[in-house]
Amino acid sequence: MSYEEVMSRVEAAAARVGRDPEEITVVAVSKTKTPEEVMAVYERGHRDFGENRAKEMARKASRLPDDIRWHFVGALQSNKASLVRPHTHLLHSMDRRSLAKAWLKGPGLPPPVLVQVDIGDEEQKSGVAPGELHETVGLLKGMGLQVLGLMSLPPAPDRPDDSRPYFAEMRRLRHQVGADHSGIVELSMGMSDDFEVAVEEGASIIRLGRAIFGPRT
Repeated sequence: MSYEEVMSRVEAAAARVGRDPEEITVVAVSKTKTPEEVMAVYERGHRDFGENRAKEMARKASRLPDDIRWHFVGALQSNKASLVRPHTHLLHSMDRRSLAKAWLKGPGLPPPVLVQVDIGDEEQKSGVAPGELHETVGLLKGMGLQVLGLMSLPPAPDRPDDSRPYFAEMRRLRHQVGADHSGIVELSMGMSDDFEVAVEEGASIIRLGRAIFGPRT
């Protein structure tokens, strides 16, 4: 799938449900890809890129243009927050007090965050249980973090539509939490196998690796 085809499919998915495609941020997840491969996408006008390994993100950010908006999309160990924080436009995987404390350390205001929700109740994945979401968002905001929304990693789908119930539930949770906490507007969900369904269900951010860059090496 070419970059242009991906963007065209995002636009078509938005049109099917009456959404403006400009509302949707496509994060090109460049895990394992070289700076040269990132630049090939950058030169098409793309500026939002994502990484899920702290050292890899720090290394690439130091070598690539300053106007790239870096999204950290993977589980982050508290002791590696200082590697990621200086480069991050948005942290997608905030999920606990210890990480929040580490994220607050450093010069200036910390970059904004999304709260990762364990929407599939999977032991191997990080995230806050849906029933603890209100309390967690309140805690993080009380500590001084800017919480912009929610992120999810549903179970890997056999078919794109398998993810739809999880995405619909995430949309409901965003509405529910946003009723009590101001500023909860973003919804990061959908990857290469199901991004069109995510757009149809209200994603404001989708995270695409393989669809844009091809298979990981």
